[in-house]
Amino acid sequence: MRPAHASATSPADLVREFHLAFGLDARSTPAEVSPELAAHRGELLAEEAAEVAEVAVTGPLDRLAHELADVVYVAYGTALVHGIDLDAVIAEIHRANMTKLGPDGLVARRADGKVLKGDHYRAPDVAAVLRRQGWDTGER
Repeated sequence: MRPAHASATSPADLVREFHLAFGLDARSTPAEVSPELAAHRGELLAEEAAEVAEVAVTGPLDRLAHELADVVYVAYGTALVHGIDLDAVIAEIHRANMTKLGPDGLVARRADGKVLKGDHYRAPDVAAVLRRQGWDTGER
C-alpha cells in the first residue's frame, strides 16, 4: 500500500521532466553515448555517492535523505541519457536478489551482514531486459 504522502509519479517520470525542461539528453531506446557524456555522468554519480558517504556517518538524517535522493535522481538521469528503463532493470536485479534465499528459507551472510549468493542464486539477465527495451547490440 502506498503511503498517503507518496506521489503517483515515478522517479523516472520526474527526472524525464527535468531533462526535457532543461534540454538535457533523454533517449527512449537503450544506446551507447559519447565517451565525454558517459564520463560526465560517471563524475556526477561519483560526486553524489561521495556526499552520501560523507553524511552517512555524521548525519544529520535530513541531509542523508537529501543526498540519497540526489544519488537516485542522478542515477535515473544517467539511465535516461542512455535510454534505459531503469525500473525494469531494478525489477530484474530484485528478481535475481530474491533467489539468494534458499528453498529452506536460510540466508547466507558475510561477517558484516551482507547477504551472499547461495546455490540457488540465478544471476540477473540485464542484457535481455535491455533487448526488450529495443537495445540493438549490433550483433547479427
